[in-house]
Amino acid sequence: MSVAPNLTEMLYAAGAANQVVAVSAYSDYPEAAKELPQIGDAFRLDFERIVALAPTVAVVWETGTPAGVAERLEALGIRVMNIPTRTLDDIAKGVIELGELAGTRDTAERAARDFREQIAALRERYRGRPAVRVFVQIDDVPLYTVGGPHLITEILGLCGGENVFSDADAQALPVDLESVLARAPEVILSTDTGDPAPYWARFPQLTAVTRGNIYQSRADLLARPSPRIADGAADVCARLDEARAKRPKA
Repeated sequence: MSVAPNLTEMLYAAGAANQVVAVSAYSDYPEAAKELPQIGDAFRLDFERIVALAPTVAVVWETGTPAGVAERLEALGIRVMNIPTRTLDDIAKGVIELGELAGTRDTAERAARDFREQIAALRERYRGRPAVRVFVQIDDVPLYTVGGPHLITEILGLCGGENVFSDADAQALPVDLESVLARAPEVILSTDTGDPAPYWARFPQLTAVTRGNIYQSRADLLARPSPRIADGAADVCARLDEARAKRPKA
């Protein structure tokens, strides 16, 4: 049983599809996952339904599943497997762990190897590119972003980008508009729903606005720690290269 969409994707990548009896809400990839019973989200699980489905293992997310949820599952006699996804390599390691759990280690190791090769290729391709200062917008009401420990910050670094709030110790945090303007990002990258451009058009003093460097990335690719985040990273790298190309010629 998976209690987060990214864990659902990791279980499928590990070759454990036939052993998954239930998934969390928003588990929309791959398509087959949509057909499985849903047991709520990470914060509100339907424990009666979980008991009826009788899973033997619940896969939970180290940084996204509240401790109380894991404790309640253990009290029901369900083994809890905690998967960390704090770094890109954690994703590969997690897929292998899930493959070991499911008895599909060969499949899981292939998936992990493919993921690591994708990340390594991006790192090599964008190594040494001029730095680009980026503000990551998770939400605009309130204005929310990611800090230094967040996986998106690592992805930006992979692409030659710098998170303007990388000095923040929190994974994610609310910020005031004035602090964003003061940090003068060259790029605004949004994972929020809706077009971010109208919100920022009010601030023509921002380089990101004057050069048209306001981009939107799919949250399910960039903010969901699963092997597909490699596709989200490739998109971010391409966007930052677009921004570099818009710089005035010396």
